[in-house]
Amino acid sequence: MLLLELFWSFVKIGFTSFGGLSMIPLISSEMISHGWMTAHEVSDIVAIAEMTPGPLGLNCATFAGMRAAGVLGAFIANLGALSPSLTLCVVAAIFFEHFQNNHRLGQVMTGVRPACVGMVAGVIVDLALVNYFEASKIHIPSVILGVTDLILLLKFKISIPLVILFSAAAGIILFGILGV
Repeated sequence: MLLLELFWSFVKIGFTSFGGLSMIPLISSEMISHGWMTAHEVSDIVAIAEMTPGPLGLNCATFAGMRAAGVLGAFIANLGALSPSLTLCVVAAIFFEHFQNNHRLGQVMTGVRPACVGMVAGVIVDLALVNYFEASKIHIPSVILGVTDLILLLKFKISIPLVILFSAAAGIILFGILGV
């Protein structure tokens, strides 16, 4: 039953998201509602999935499936996450010529894009609450680290992998060695 639930959860995630960050709200909702993870664990999974090579959705499916049901769970979660994409790609390939100049499809996509941005914004708020607040108080070292990362990314155009490495090292120093 657990494997079927995992498969179905990731089928829903695959069908209702468009890759990348738009998957995070549903992944978070599914993991927490089934009791497979806490909000902190989801936040950790997203961070790890962003750091590792490969698509975010598959990385999340792998880690979430592994957490919920071991190696078989990881396989089943990935199969669920991939099923919708494979199905839609086959259908799109068959009807590509028909959809290429379809005005209605363009209108649908124009409506879907803002919805994805709104979902990502909601997850940003949820992850900020989990990562920057501790016992209803702002955790200043985490905020400083987050703002520093944002500056490194936007102002100095430092690559994401380097910012992740910097953050990992800072996390070890601040939270591990110094115990902040």
